[in-house]
Amino acid sequence: MITAVLIDDESKGRMSLRKKLTAYCPQVEVVGEASNGVDGISLIEAHDPQIVFLDIEMPKMDGFEMLHHLPRKNFHLIFTTAYDQYAIKAFKYSAFDYLLKPVDIAELQSAVQNVEEHEGQNHTKERLEVLQQNLSDQFHLHKISIPTMEGLLFFNIADIICLEADSNYSTVHFSDHLKLLTTRTLGEFEEMLPSHLFFRPHHSWLINLSYIKKYMKGDGGQIEMQNGVFVDVARSRKAEFIRIIK
Repeated sequence: MITAVLIDDESKGRMSLRKKLTAYCPQVEVVGEASNGVDGISLIEAHDPQIVFLDIEMPKMDGFEMLHHLPRKNFHLIFTTAYDQYAIKAFKYSAFDYLLKPVDIAELQSAVQNVEEHEGQNHTKERLEVLQQNLSDQFHLHKISIPTMEGLLFFNIADIICLEADSNYSTVHFSDHLKLLTTRTLGEFEEMLPSHLFFRPHHSWLINLSYIKKYMKGDGGQIEMQNGVFVDVARSRKAEFIRIIK
């Protein structure tokens, strides 16, 4: 069994989540509940759960303050939230599972399955540092988590020059000439990375516009990046690319 605690100031929210876990995630045992951050700390320290389902917006002590006061964060954290789209994107950048209220059953099952697949590799402390940094600026997301075969790594978005599709994987090229193979697809990166900074000129490439060195005309043309990588431009993307760089 996977042990879990529910921390949410809304009793109806806790009751609904508990019922859904019982009915659709029988491998999860809810060992306690708390309605505020202070009691949440005591609950976690008493039960040492494998999963903490946490609402962020709570009176007196919110979820982030509660997490700050916890000496150990050796659990998987799943946010339950009604946050706006900016914060949702910040969760994605930090690789946290989150459940929008009202909680969808399929998304709940997927979040629990993700915990099962990464048992012993929660990276909660590192993810929280990235999340809180990204949430501190309402206009720019600074860091992103990148899953690899070895685990989860965190990088500054500004250091990414381009990304190259590699079947169901992607190769990320960084400004220090480091290359990294990641288990995230190029389509997933395109959805996550800021569109004002990243452009997909070809189905196999996603580039950081800040690192363009040269554009060479042709049928679609070709881009030379500052690290010496050459990227083809698809004919269907040429007009849009020219409009952006002008």
